[in-house]
Formats: sequence, C-alpha cells, structure tokens
Amino acid sequence: MTYVAPHQDAFKAIADPNRRKMLDMMLQDACTVGALADALAISQPTASQHMQVLRLAGLVDERKEGRRTLYTVRAAQLRSVADWIAKYEAFWTDRLDALDAHLARMKT
Repeated sequence: MTYVAPHQDAFKAIADPNRRKMLDMMLQDACTVGALADALAISQPTASQHMQVLRLAGLVDERKEGRRTLYTVRAAQLRSVADWIAKYEAFWTDRLDALDAHLARMKT
C-alpha cells in the first residue's frame, strides 16, 4: 500500500471550504493566486498555502504566462472522491425508492 501524506489526499484537500471555493472558481476559468485571494477575501499567503495543498493533492494544473502563474482544476483527480460518493448515492437512492414504495402501499 502506498503511503499518502495528509496534504496529498484529495479528500483532505477538499475538506476546507476555501479550497472547495477555489476549485469552483478555477473550474470556470484559470486563476492566479492573487485573484483567488481577492475573491475569497483572504491574504495572498493564505491563498498560496491553500494552493500548495491542492497542488500536492494533484487537483490543479499550473502554467506560466509571463510573470503570472495560472491555475486550473485537474478534475480527473477528483474521480476517487466521486467514486466514493457514488456508493452512498446508490444507497440513498435505494432507500428513498423503498420509502416511496412503502408510502404508496400505505395510501392504498
């Protein structure tokens, strides 16, 4: 089994609400750390720390444009999170379907 440091785990990376907001913003368009910091009303060093966590988790790509570094979401890396959540979606869908069937039987 490969050891994954906490800061490299996609689940831990998206646990923070500011990092989730950053991912949402980068999904729309490439962003600089400064733009993310301004939009979230956080300091640039704090935004850089969040970005470091996202980079180490493999959730963002970066590209240089002159002196600026632009970041975009690497959505494929979120597949492990989506796969894990899918199990619970199926569970709740089955439960809600059973509830619907039960309620329908109670009406008749």
